[in-house]
Amino acid sequence: MLPKLFFGYFAVATVVLSLLVITRRNPVHSVLMMLGLFFHIAALYLFLNAEFLAAVQIILYAGAILVLFLFVIMMLNLKEELEGEKFVGAWPLGISMGVFILVLIMYVLGSLTQGPAGPFTIEAIKAATHTKALGTVLYTEYLFPFEIASLILLIAIVGAIVLAKKTSKERETGRKR
Repeated sequence: MLPKLFFGYFAVATVVLSLLVITRRNPVHSVLMMLGLFFHIAALYLFLNAEFLAAVQIILYAGAILVLFLFVIMMLNLKEELEGEKFVGAWPLGISMGVFILVLIMYVLGSLTQGPAGPFTIEAIKAATHTKALGTVLYTEYLFPFEIASLILLIAIVGAIVLAKKTSKERETGRKR
């Protein structure tokens, strides 16, 4: 009973913290809510006997990436963002997109069928260690999707750099202001 109660707490807290991340006006508050969210997701990984993923979640996401987000947010000038209206006229489109995605998820979940059990049972994972089992599956069965995901992340990084980089013309107009 007690593990189910804790699992329910972490699941509900994850949903609530996710909503708080996207609804906060101040980006620093959103990042702090995201920190709590990452810790709760790590706890959910612990309930799934995925200690390695929980450790990676805390070390990599909560420790490194979130600190980087916080530095970038603090370096930006956020006064215009804080003073402007949030969600200007986007509620109907946002709600309709949310309903569409929810219907799509329900349709996909309804059509899922359980496949045959794989070779990685909990006992097999414990015998081979979590890290080795994860690495084996990631670099053998899912190598192509893993490489595609890394390519997409690389493209996103290049796109962010291009968007953040000001052209020389913009710099000149910025100096004149």
